[in-house]
Amino acid sequence: MNAKGGKKDYYETLGIDKSASVNDIKKAYFKKAKEFHPDVNKSDGAKEKFAEINEAYETLGDDTKKRVYDTTGMTGDE
Repeated sequence: MNAKGGKKDYYETLGIDKSASVNDIKKAYFKKAKEFHPDVNKSDGAKEKFAEINEAYETLGDDTKKRVYDTTGMTGDE
C-alpha cells in the first residue's frame, strides 16, 4: 500500500525501485505478467494480480502518468 491515500504502490507491485529506468520497468512488467498470466498461472488470485500488474505498468510505463503518480500518488486517470 502507498502512504498517499492508502492506494497500491505500483513500484512494489512490479518489484522495482522508484529510481528504476524505463527499461527496468518494462522488464519487471514482462517478468511479472508472464508469471501471473491467467493462461499460465491457475492459482487463486492470479487473475487479480495480473490486473494489478497491468494497471501498474499502464501508469509507470507512461512518462506523464508516472510523473503525476510520483508527485501525487494518483494515477493520472483519477
